[in-house]
Amino acid sequence: MTFAINRRQLLAGMAAAAAFGSVGLGRANAATSMRFLWWGSKERTDRTLAAIKAYQGKNADVSIAGESFGWDNYWTRLATQTAGGNAPDLIQMDYRYIFEYARRGTLLDFTPYMGKGLAIDDFGAPNIDSGKVDGKLYGVNLGVNSSMAAVNTVAWAEAGVEPMHDGMTWDQFAEACAKVTAAGKRRGFYGSQDASGVEPSFECWLRQRGKALYTPDGKLAFEAKDAADWFAFWGHMRDIKACVPADVQALDQLTIETNMIALRKAAVCFAHSNQFIAIQGLGKEKLDLFAYPNPGPDGKPGQYLKPSMLMSVSAASPNKDAAVAFVNYLVEDPDGTKALGVERGVPASSKIRGLLTPDLDAASKQVVDYIGRLTPQVGALPPSPPNGAGENAFLLKKIAEEVAFGKTSAQDAGAKFVEQAAANVTRG
Repeated sequence: MTFAINRRQLLAGMAAAAAFGSVGLGRANAATSMRFLWWGSKERTDRTLAAIKAYQGKNADVSIAGESFGWDNYWTRLATQTAGGNAPDLIQMDYRYIFEYARRGTLLDFTPYMGKGLAIDDFGAPNIDSGKVDGKLYGVNLGVNSSMAAVNTVAWAEAGVEPMHDGMTWDQFAEACAKVTAAGKRRGFYGSQDASGVEPSFECWLRQRGKALYTPDGKLAFEAKDAADWFAFWGHMRDIKACVPADVQALDQLTIETNMIALRKAAVCFAHSNQFIAIQGLGKEKLDLFAYPNPGPDGKPGQYLKPSMLMSVSAASPNKDAAVAFVNYLVEDPDGTKALGVERGVPASSKIRGLLTPDLDAASKQVVDYIGRLTPQVGALPPSPPNGAGENAFLLKKIAEEVAFGKTSAQDAGAKFVEQAAANVTRG
């Protein structure tokens, strides 16, 4: 977990490294040059560069240089630049990390810009509040999303198995995936990925059972038995050949390009709904997306709507006004929002959502439809994750792989994960 250790060390120096300026609400200066850092797939990069190009076409005095990285490298790069006093002006931010960065004073408070340079009142209170930390606005919601099961409908139909659907139980899911594998229509092909190391999947499982990842005061909200049961379920999936074996799942590096559908190893993978478009774009076979399986009629809502990601501005940026203007362009201007589409999530603005939907491609419309179907079934947005929570996402993957490769039992892994995860959040 070198990344996690380095990230903690780097974040500790942010407050000292950041330089602060006063908030002004005047027009941006001429010949403004800014940097924009984001993570994501090629699809996201192409759309982001198109949005930047369209904005610069309207604002010839503004220059925006973009940089894109994979998820893990992104946070290392952002922490390094921020600690070194060289943070990008425009920062793509995640709900998991915004509390850490905001509380270290490294992000601009958007509150003074509301109704002025930032016109997002039509987002509605929940979608605005998702970017708040301690009552101040540090992130602008780029889109609403939720977790999903993406399904290769061609492979599923080819196997002659009843299509996956919303409302399927975990036991039904396991049985169906085993049938897809057993059909043997494709060599080395399985019903599902092994999601034992995927934190959003584990979180959904916990919430369906009345638990959660974290309490409001930043403690673990589950026990060793909960984690052990999770590892045991996926052990059962491996035993009945309903999911890929350990050596195949190890190819997944938590990127779009290495998920099991993209690698043509499985018919189902678990991801965020805003990633569906990029996953579909990596292959020619038609995909669909569904809600997570559930424990049965007595289960609780496991999924929730969250900001797929947020836009933040560095508190040290010399171009705060110009940066805020660009953020507003991405979420409220028709040209900016059309360039981004729904790849970063379904727009929080009902006005923009209505504007985009008629012209969306088929995959984008599937995402909008999915969020519409899911919304009546979701639970509340969970408490903000504590410092150290980011390390636990990687810890889960590491311990899940130990179980899958037979190095430890599900029961011992549950105890180990709880012990180490608790230590991570205690250290912060």
